[in-house]
Amino acid sequence: MQNHAPIWDHVEAKKARFTELSDEVWATPETLYQEHRSAAAHRAALEAEGFTVTTGLAGIDTAVMGEAGREGPVIAILGEYDALPGLSQKAGLDHPEPEEAGGPGHGCGHNLLGAGALLAATAVKDFLEAHDLPGRVRYYGCPAEEGGAAKTFMVREGVFDDVDAALSWHPMPFNGIIPPLSLAVAMVDFRFTGRTAHAAVAPHLGRSALDAVELMNVGVNYLREHVPQDARIHYALLDAGGIAPNVVQSQAVVRYSVRALKRRDMQKVLERVRRVAEGAAMMTETKVEMHFISAMSDLMDNPPLYKLLQRHFEAAGPAELTEEDHAYGKRIQATLTEEDIEAAYLAFGVTPSDKSMCDFVVPYETRGVPMLGSTDLGDVSWKVPFAQLGGATYAIGTPGHTWQITAQGKTPAAHKQMVQVSKALAGAALDLLRDPRHLAEARADFDARLAREPYESPLTPEAEPRVP
Repeated sequence: MQNHAPIWDHVEAKKARFTELSDEVWATPETLYQEHRSAAAHRAALEAEGFTVTTGLAGIDTAVMGEAGREGPVIAILGEYDALPGLSQKAGLDHPEPEEAGGPGHGCGHNLLGAGALLAATAVKDFLEAHDLPGRVRYYGCPAEEGGAAKTFMVREGVFDDVDAALSWHPMPFNGIIPPLSLAVAMVDFRFTGRTAHAAVAPHLGRSALDAVELMNVGVNYLREHVPQDARIHYALLDAGGIAPNVVQSQAVVRYSVRALKRRDMQKVLERVRRVAEGAAMMTETKVEMHFISAMSDLMDNPPLYKLLQRHFEAAGPAELTEEDHAYGKRIQATLTEEDIEAAYLAFGVTPSDKSMCDFVVPYETRGVPMLGSTDLGDVSWKVPFAQLGGATYAIGTPGHTWQITAQGKTPAAHKQMVQVSKALAGAALDLLRDPRHLAEARADFDARLAREPYESPLTPEAEPRVP
């Protein structure tokens, strides 16, 4: 691979525009399925760059796709732009100070994710046009990753059916590939219905939905001893049935998230949780309805694609950081605990140092002890060969979904690293389009894995994209 790839020039030529896009989205944070301004900004950028634009993918208003090129394979580069509730924060500070009290904020860096992915797709488009080459590149603007599972619905509706390979990235504390490990998850509401009564005068006439919820939670807590070690079960009480203790509660709702390392194990645990709910309803003589909200599969590996991304990231290299970049990173680290910083090094398998910001690319072979979450990219990885990078846009040790991430979302270091990741994504996408060998290797690995375990959507047929 060359020390300077020609496609990087196309990234450099457009980086200012897409840095502005990232900052524009940062300034208008919107949560799942409400990303109207963010989606419009991405749509406007696609149109300005000459992409053919499609909106309303899978019936989702805030999902957008742009395509460019002719004939040949289809390479997708996926972006996101949803924010998180309650993480409003002024940029560039080292102490919490919200822009809007209680407002949303980009506490996971998706403003950078979407803009960087679109910059890479634009560079590929420009290169293909400049050299009159066949091949098609698509940018998918995907909403509602944070709990809405939009990509899972998009997969179910066939949005990626004709894609040959898909790439993405995510802001992280270190540069390198993101290990293909995540937890499959389902989010479900259990709605209990009983019968109200005066709790003192006629308690025997009541059937308490709140009692049913409490018994369900007790039953699930006993279940925890008998599930796979990697399983996670969380719950939150959405409706306790009212604030009057002298009224037997006729309605109550509890929300459960059930996770496991494999989709099939998650579904088995969820079925057992459902049975516990039915048992609680039986004990309290109430009724229970299970309302499925969303679900995501675990990530499937694809070593040929991940190694291709690694090679291009190593060639592009990390961002050139200044003393000011490191100094601000140090101020952010001063707001963290030693455990936060140690956990980041442990998760990525990197030897601890006194650096506040990552200025290297972690070798492909390096593996840590990842802190597993869930992502709807998992379902994309079961539909097409998929791989993703992590770009070090924030100080080492910064926990995700925090005000500190929001504060670092517009820094020069974040902008510069977004550009370097875009170069790696663009270079890998171009290789996939120009050299059939890369796609063949990725497809062969994908087909072999899928033959061993066919894909089934974790969604129920009646589940629809919606705000939970």
